[in-house]
Amino acid sequence: MDFVHAVLFAILQGATELFPVSSLGHAVIVPKLLHWPIDQSSPDFLPFLVMLHLGTAIGLLAYFYADWLAMARGVLGIGYQAEVSATRDLLLKLIIATIPAVLIGAILKKPIAHLFGSPLIASLFLIANAGLLLAGERLRGRAALRGGHLTNLDALIIGLFQCLAFLPGISRSGSAIVGGLRRGINHEDAAHFSFLMGTPVILAASVAEIPKLLRAHELHALFGVSLLAAIVAGVVAYASTAFLMRYFKQHDSWALKPFAWYCAAFGAGSFGLLMLGL
Repeated sequence: MDFVHAVLFAILQGATELFPVSSLGHAVIVPKLLHWPIDQSSPDFLPFLVMLHLGTAIGLLAYFYADWLAMARGVLGIGYQAEVSATRDLLLKLIIATIPAVLIGAILKKPIAHLFGSPLIASLFLIANAGLLLAGERLRGRAALRGGHLTNLDALIIGLFQCLAFLPGISRSGSAIVGGLRRGINHEDAAHFSFLMGTPVILAASVAEIPKLLRAHELHALFGVSLLAAIVAGVVAYASTAFLMRYFKQHDSWALKPFAWYCAAFGAGSFGLLMLGL
């Protein structure tokens, strides 16, 4: 893989991991449509992908460093009692929200693995993602808004919604935000919780592969290009998060709709082009 395509792929990963449009769906479809010289079944692709996810996770950690620092202080019991209680409560909710992904992922990983390399299937699920986002806006209209206060049950349900992203083309951040909207919180608070929840998931998935990668020849052979791509992905992830947090705050009444129409158009267009063999 050359530097140009590595950087383009890093930009794609860094943006679509946070935008509710499915990073996995785009990672499968875009290189196929644009005929990028990237073989995702190649042994050297896994080290590259892990580095991208590490960069993305670091970008998220950097943006929300104050939240994670506060939670660390809360665990250690540093600060006023009210602050310690609040941050410990948030950490507990993040743990609760993460449990479904761990359990369901362990069960579904092998049965659905064959779906992940198919651009055609990913394009269809992108259309389904559009339906999910639009449904989220409609469901929100029927939920009583509660100003961002989450219960443990809310966190569990958001975590269950996040598991929809095991299907290639369904957005992790989008499904988690829809879960939050359904529980009556606004877009900004739902996105905040979704991004915090996603950080350890992305980081843990990457770190779990590091011992194998350190022994792999492919990591050493592609270290330079992978490091560059990781930095680019991290910077783009940070910028994407900053943009989205402002966007969701300013457009609370319809924030997911543009992403839904984009996914519907891109999914349908991609499916048509792929069926034609273009």
